[in-house]
Amino acid sequence: MTPESHPPTPDLPAGPDDDARPEPPPGCPAHGRGPGGLARLHESDDLKRLYEHLRAEHGPVAPVLIHDDLPLWVVLGHAESQQLVRSPAQFCKDSRIWSALRDGLVKPDHPLMPHIAWQPMCAHAEGEEHRRWRGAIDTAVAATDFRSLRRHVNRSVQRVVNRFCEAGEADLVSQYAEHLPMAVMCHVLGMPDEYDDRMVQAARDMIRGTETAIASNAFVMAALERLTARRRAEPLGDFAGHLVSHPAGLTDEEVSQHLRVVLIAAYEATANLLANVLRQVLIDPRFRSQLNGGQMTVPQAVEQLLWDEPPFSTIFAYYAKQDTELGGRRIRKGDGLLFAPAPANVDPRVRPDPTADMQGNRSHLAFGGGTHECPGQDIGRVIAEVGVDALLMRLPDVELSVTEEELTFTESIASRHLVSLPVHFTPRPQQEITQAPSHENQAPAQRDWQIGVNRPRGASAGAEAGVGGGGAATVAAAAAVPAQAAAPDTGPASAVGPGSGGGPLPAGEPVPQRPVPPPPVAEAAPPKGAWQRFLRWWRGY
Repeated sequence: MTPESHPPTPDLPAGPDDDARPEPPPGCPAHGRGPGGLARLHESDDLKRLYEHLRAEHGPVAPVLIHDDLPLWVVLGHAESQQLVRSPAQFCKDSRIWSALRDGLVKPDHPLMPHIAWQPMCAHAEGEEHRRWRGAIDTAVAATDFRSLRRHVNRSVQRVVNRFCEAGEADLVSQYAEHLPMAVMCHVLGMPDEYDDRMVQAARDMIRGTETAIASNAFVMAALERLTARRRAEPLGDFAGHLVSHPAGLTDEEVSQHLRVVLIAAYEATANLLANVLRQVLIDPRFRSQLNGGQMTVPQAVEQLLWDEPPFSTIFAYYAKQDTELGGRRIRKGDGLLFAPAPANVDPRVRPDPTADMQGNRSHLAFGGGTHECPGQDIGRVIAEVGVDALLMRLPDVELSVTEEELTFTESIASRHLVSLPVHFTPRPQQEITQAPSHENQAPAQRDWQIGVNRPRGASAGAEAGVGGGGAATVAAAAAVPAQAAAPDTGPASAVGPGSGGGPLPAGEPVPQRPVPPPPVAEAAPPKGAWQRFLRWWRGY
């Protein structure tokens, strides 16, 4: 790196030829630049195109602007992103060293302040302070009973789907993907009574950088502070209880702030992930057929979408602890950098074909990395995996009600959020929340048929075949009625010999025995194989 290639301006992360760069044409994702010719991330309505434009123009690390024209670097390269999160001696998440903040350029009401402002939690800490706080989080996560968690996710699916299953149509974003993760996370943390529409709305709003983001953050924090106070008075074995009783001795503020870290990280990531996987199932027949046929399991489908549509486009933010270099760019002490999983996951150097199948490869950056890797990612994976599997078990014939081109997204610096996913399906009855999600009609099978009685017209010989994740669907076989009704046995005179034209059998010939119709198919017994028993145990039933 030569000195001539360093950005000349000490205040902006800008390229050496910004002043001479021509204005991009209207329609270009970088059109409407700010000071220094830098692209404004928060004004883009197509961040994917903008990131690729920036990659072509600047390489793996590009200068950009956020709200109030604050300068930052956005890291677009996969290798550079890994270097960013795995170099604690060079980069940290303590915003108190950010030059723009120290120089008074960041207003108190900045839309991204809930994420940028330093707070007493592990997401912003380093060293021993980080180890103390992150240790408490990791202990609480390790205490999670994932078998019980899967059971609760299944029951939450039953509750949520029961709200719309009889209608025959639904929006799987607003009625399912946004509600299921919040219902589960409120249970995991220890505040199931706080789950409602207002909590869902506040959680979605607070990370989008809207004008109401600060008020939404205050609403969520008030609920978490109430939970912290309850656990101080009555410790229980939930997530909040483990934080309160941890030997690190967290204060009430530290407990409530870390509850927010887990709640928002797991909720937002899972809501987006769940919506994206369901969208892919509905728009891509090959993807769905792989699930139907067992070539792909639901966990594999989830990992593929973590590559293609990471729940967070960018993660706020890292700051340079010293003058350094990243991706051929000179980074000054105090510069801010955005960790960006979305463009890093499609870096041409590691993924030349962005449509390639990435099954079995977990080197995506959807959950960050290094010491600040998302602590709740395994909880989020369980919610997404069971949420997809159970929904497809309940509604096996679910289909998209609009064309793929009619689906729209809302863009923010933090995430790309599917607005709606309208679907239709065969209306189905509600199910008990304690039973495993199933597409079966719950009416008891008719067992009082008699030999010789015609089967009712239109009666089905079996329930519809359904698709769970990884081909987990089952088909219920109904009792088969014999094709030929049996007649009373009248002895040898009535016996008919084959090929006799219907005449009586010759004297002395044994009377052939009439075939006995098969008995009704019995209810399926519990799985006897070790693997089937294990799957039943793992799914919580």
